[in-house]
Amino acid sequence: MTTLFVSDLHLDASRPGITRLFLDFLAGEARQAQALYVLGDLFEAWVGDDDPGEPGAATCAALKALADSGVPVFLMRGNRDFLFGPGIAARSGATLLADPCVVDLHGRPTLLMHGDLLCSDDAGYQAFRRQVRDPAWQATFLAQPLAARQAFAAKARAASREHQSGMGEAITDANAAAVVEVMSRHGVDRLIHGHTHRPAIHALALQGRPATRVVLGDWYEQGSVLRVDADGLRLEALVAP
Repeated sequence: MTTLFVSDLHLDASRPGITRLFLDFLAGEARQAQALYVLGDLFEAWVGDDDPGEPGAATCAALKALADSGVPVFLMRGNRDFLFGPGIAARSGATLLADPCVVDLHGRPTLLMHGDLLCSDDAGYQAFRRQVRDPAWQATFLAQPLAARQAFAAKARAASREHQSGMGEAITDANAAAVVEVMSRHGVDRLIHGHTHRPAIHALALQGRPATRVVLGDWYEQGSVLRVDADGLRLEALVAP
C-alpha cells in the first residue's frame, strides 16, 4: 500500500477551488492509502482550535471521515498553523506529530519535518518562530477573543509577505549544513519536508553515504503529493479534473 504526504496547502476561504481539490483527494485516493501525513501549513492561518469557520470545519470533517474509514491521519504543525492543539486532533481524528520526528516508512527510518527549522539563514524568521512557539506566548494569545486573534493573523501574514519580498532565495531556502546536521543527529538517510515551496527530490552525500531529501510542493495553483511504497517514492502534481 501507498503512504501519502502533503504539505503547504494553505487552505483559505479565498481559494475554494484548492479546498475542493483537497476534499476530493481525501474522499478518493486517500481512502486507499496506508496512511496520510500532512507536514504543516494545512491552513493559511490557524488562530486556535475553537475557530468554527471555513475551510477549517469542512476540512476537519473530511479528515475525520478518512480516519474513521481506517486510514491513519497525521498532522504536523507548520509556520501558519503552529497553534494546532488537542482540539483539532479530536475534530480531525488525527495524531499530532512532533517536529522533527522519525517514522518507519515501509521498513526505512525517515525523518519528517515541516522544514522551517532548516531555513537557518533567515534570522528574523527564526526569532519570530521561537516567540510564537513559546507556551506562555501561546497561552496569552489564545486567551484573546477570536476576532482579535484573526486580526493578528491577518497582520502577521502581511508582515510575512513583506519580509520575504526583501529576502534572497538562498536565505529563505533550506540551509545545506542544517540539513546534514539534522539528518546526522537522527541517524537517517532520508528526509521529507515542506515549507520552502520548492518541490524536488535531492540526492546528497551524508558522511560518505548516499542520502535523499524530498521537498514537498505547495497547493497554491495545483496539488502536490508524495506517494511512497515499498518500491520507492514519486513526487507528483495533483490537478483538478
